[in-house]
Amino acid sequence: MISTMQRLGAGLALLLALGGVATAQQLRVLNWQGYGTDEPWAVEAFAEEHGVEVVHDYFNSEQEMLTRLRTNPGVYDVVLINSSYTQQAVSEGLIQPLNPDQLSHFEQLDQSLRDHPYLRADGELYGAAWVWGATAYAVNVNEVTPIPTTLEALWAPRFSDRLGWRDDAVESVQLAALALGQDMNSPTDLDAIKARLIALGPQIRTFWSSEDQWNKYMAAGRFDIATYWSGSAARSRKAFELPIRFVIPEEGAIGWFDGLSIPVDAPNPELAHAFIDYLIGPAFYVRWDTEVGAPAPANRGAMAELPEDAFNRAVMGDPAVTGRLTFMAPIPDQRRNRYLELWQEVKAAIVQ
Repeated sequence: MISTMQRLGAGLALLLALGGVATAQQLRVLNWQGYGTDEPWAVEAFAEEHGVEVVHDYFNSEQEMLTRLRTNPGVYDVVLINSSYTQQAVSEGLIQPLNPDQLSHFEQLDQSLRDHPYLRADGELYGAAWVWGATAYAVNVNEVTPIPTTLEALWAPRFSDRLGWRDDAVESVQLAALALGQDMNSPTDLDAIKARLIALGPQIRTFWSSEDQWNKYMAAGRFDIATYWSGSAARSRKAFELPIRFVIPEEGAIGWFDGLSIPVDAPNPELAHAFIDYLIGPAFYVRWDTEVGAPAPANRGAMAELPEDAFNRAVMGDPAVTGRLTFMAPIPDQRRNRYLELWQEVKAAIVQ
């Protein structure tokens, strides 16, 4: 008589012979942590519809994102790339062309973003425009009245030792360039920019590097005004109930937009297209914005479905406001390295 254990053993042997115990297919995503694609409700909805496990890895900078793609070929299916880095990823052979025919929501995307040259090369599409926004500053409305409207406020004596500043070389140079009236994508006087940044020394209470840090510092009263991103500010107000207001200054702000790409040798390119299509659809955008807080959607229909008083519709949807944005351009390595050197010199001078 065959025992129960023998029957179980025989069954296991058969499963192994047929290729092993069945497990859910995985879709691996590389992104900033807490940046939409890993919202639990979104992951759960996509996983249930497609019978797949969505697994996330995270990076803390665009340079780290590129390094992960270089050193982990064939691992990731979807990657979030700021549009100013897409061309570099293409030139290094890190991402593959997308097939717009596999994206049912593609034609709903704002044409200026959908067809932007930063996302294309040699007639091919390498990124699906996803979200966009501005980098400027936010203030604590309980502590700051009246609300400032200029970049010069960052240097104002009223905010001495009350300023939070992101520890990022490119962003620092570009904000200083805007304050000085220079072209932030091609600044002509780096010496003036360096001097302007050094003048921030008495203002800066603390440097920050992540959204999580920013929220904790603001909640703890570490600063009253701080550089920030528009989408994160919306999330800080909605999800964390922080009393803040995001300002797009009169002199202008840094504009940016992010795209979703598929790495070369992605294990599941068909599934990757399906995930991207889900993320650029109105249903995802509207729920992300209204329940959590999000950057502005690249999907025109999604923008129209937002509540009339939603920040992304009322402010980011206003051409008079968005006309003050200068969108980030790709930066050559030599210039980026110069910015890094300049920023290190600035910080060294500030801490003396």
